[in-house]
Amino acid sequence: MNIRIVFIFIPLFFSIGCFLQNKDSSSNEKSTIRVASYNVSLFRNEEGGLIKDLSSVDNQQARNIAEIIQTVRPDIITLMEFDYDSAQEGLTLFQENYLSISQHGKEPVVYKYSMVFPSNTGVTSGLDFNNDGKVEGPNDAYGFGRFPGQYAFALLSNYPINKEKIRTFQRFLWKDMPGALWPAYADSTDYYTDEEKEQFRLSSKNHADVPIAIPGGPIHLLISHPTPPVFDGPEDKNGRRNHDEIGLWADYISGGDNARYLYDDKHNFGGIKGEYFMIMGDLNADPVDGDSYNHAIQQLLKHPAVHQEASLGMFVPASKGSEEKAKAKPRKEGDNAGNPLHDTSVWGLRIDYLLPSKNIEVIESGVFWPSSDDPEYYLIKENAASDHMLIWMDFQL
Repeated sequence: MNIRIVFIFIPLFFSIGCFLQNKDSSSNEKSTIRVASYNVSLFRNEEGGLIKDLSSVDNQQARNIAEIIQTVRPDIITLMEFDYDSAQEGLTLFQENYLSISQHGKEPVVYKYSMVFPSNTGVTSGLDFNNDGKVEGPNDAYGFGRFPGQYAFALLSNYPINKEKIRTFQRFLWKDMPGALWPAYADSTDYYTDEEKEQFRLSSKNHADVPIAIPGGPIHLLISHPTPPVFDGPEDKNGRRNHDEIGLWADYISGGDNARYLYDDKHNFGGIKGEYFMIMGDLNADPVDGDSYNHAIQQLLKHPAVHQEASLGMFVPASKGSEEKAKAKPRKEGDNAGNPLHDTSVWGLRIDYLLPSKNIEVIESGVFWPSSDDPEYYLIKENAASDHMLIWMDFQL
């Protein structure tokens, strides 16, 4: 009788052991996360204009953008140039009237978590920043904008946003950055007055460190949209500001003494060091071409904390569509040193970025830029969605 009991229980114990072994092995599997950044050009020239356009389901630009997002299906995405409203009405309407509705048969995308970020664009300074003798208009705001929040950015996520630990640097003053690259006239006279320097904010929009709870641990999304290094004069005020806006993140991810000067909008000082991060957004600086000051983006691309294969190597987002565009319309002479496969804008520059920390495992990346023979080419033809392309990256922690 005892012998029978033993023979009955041996396979039972064996089965339980196999079940536990399989359970342990599956629980150790890493989750692949897809992150994206997309300058959607969903800005309008009057306050409330975007809300009005997104209140119906028939805005063709928004439909195209939603279909691209439904095609790529990122778990986390930043939307650059998405007008800000404090009630988040515009972003809610975009989710309900576009992402939640199938576009051309694509499966809808519903993001559980979302957030909008205030911006320096259009926020009145009360000073004559453009030196035209007047204190008015978008050029005298802390960031170029016709109303507060124009050209802002937003975030959609399938994973929880730790809103209590978000750090923003909207009010950080340029004068408080060591070695700030203040613009000057040819005779070395300062472009900005002392009074203006005392009040000038570095971020043309905002810089936000947003912790997201994903499998494997929290990751810090470092989101920004520096001013383009153009639309100025020989003083290069925008080029220099763009350089230092990018430099803020370079110091932030260095941590320690390099970041000691940085204070956020809650007056907490310092940066991060060793944590998982993903620098993302339209940084308005090409590695080798364009008008950026001293190849400003190299501050991040060659930073020792940044994943080098994702910044300069095999995992740099690329597309066939950009190469085709470059061959059909070559960039101007002397401005074509970069790899056209990596372009993210219709004018032929790599200016949109996803730059992970070196401790992240990158799986794959790309740019949604279909070539002209692709069935989905209509989505980007003649800037049907935006003059930028969505970039994406798959990674694991």
